[in-house]
Amino acid sequence: MTHTPSDPTTAPSGRPPVVDMATWQAARDELLVREKAHTRAGDALAADRRRLPMVEFDGTVEVVGPDGPVPFLDLFQGRDELVVYKHMWYDGAPHQGQCEGCTTTAWHLKDAVYLNARGVSFAVLAPAPWEEIAPFVEFMGYTQPWYSMRGVEGPAGGDTGYLASYLREGDRVFLTYSTTGRGTERVNSSIALLDLTPYGRGEAWEDNPEGRPEGGEPCYSWRSDADGNATWGPTSRPVPQWTRPGATPEQSLGRHGSFH
Repeated sequence: MTHTPSDPTTAPSGRPPVVDMATWQAARDELLVREKAHTRAGDALAADRRRLPMVEFDGTVEVVGPDGPVPFLDLFQGRDELVVYKHMWYDGAPHQGQCEGCTTTAWHLKDAVYLNARGVSFAVLAPAPWEEIAPFVEFMGYTQPWYSMRGVEGPAGGDTGYLASYLREGDRVFLTYSTTGRGTERVNSSIALLDLTPYGRGEAWEDNPEGRPEGGEPCYSWRSDADGNATWGPTSRPVPQWTRPGATPEQSLGRHGSFH
């Protein structure tokens, strides 16, 4: 049984006001008009994205995978389209010291089976020696292909923290799209779900109603301690790592320099 307060517009501090269903539905319908406009604007951007020109590059340039060096062309796995996530890396750092944002992003697409069914291959590239990548991939339990792009220039390699898409025509390879920063959020479905909640992402830059919980700095929640508390302290890990077998608090992130 639901309980209607004597004053339906009141609610505990920092929470949305409580109203009847008809009032909520009217407000929801008003927002829906704007949401549909936002969706159509996104569709228009996607249409323009499909009309971008493309850049041809040498598809025989080699990256390194579990079977040794292979041409970039092999990442297509015989398909015509390819999406790549370029993972940041701290040389020589243990698992808990690797890039928290990239770990969180890649975790959301552990298996690309649906992309594959649609004729699109997916791979992760990192600017690390394969000898460092292999144990990290095993620890995380990833099933998508990973490769080392150590020393490989763009468009095949290059800067990290990027999503890029490619097209293949026979043995010819083309870069069609690339994005970084918040452009990579499309891989991270958890962020999209948080945007549906009344408290949002919990980041200070958000426009929240007065009284809502104060947010932290951007990305503050990507690392946590063993109890789930957001922290970038020395015993923290990228959040997805705490589900992995054998993940324990360590005494150091083991970072000896900036990431690539």
